[in-house]
Amino acid sequence: MSLFDIKEHIAEAEDSARSYVDSSIQYYRLKSFKSMMQGITVTAKVLLIGTMAAMGLLLLSIAASFWIGDVLESNAQGFLVVGGFYILIGLFIYLFRRRLESPLLRKFSEFYFD
Repeated sequence: MSLFDIKEHIAEAEDSARSYVDSSIQYYRLKSFKSMMQGITVTAKVLLIGTMAAMGLLLLSIAASFWIGDVLESNAQGFLVVGGFYILIGLFIYLFRRRLESPLLRKFSEFYFD
């Protein structure tokens, strides 16, 4: 094997290595872009749906407060009952937060690592 053949093999190896590195960089750029766009679209969907749900819940809560207030003949008591209901829901969520964390973590890890 001559010195010229060795130089050719080294040049081919260098070209192959550069091509591999360039392809790997492009692959990881595309993969990170895909992950980022999935995150952005999920965030946008959650914000839109969450906003609409929050507005609906707010209006239903106000209506329920006035309805309960009419039944109890005091609007203040109606709002207190609805407020107490939300405090109870908040306490239940706080008490069972460990049970909520595991499925959420599992779901988001599937989303992120998929």
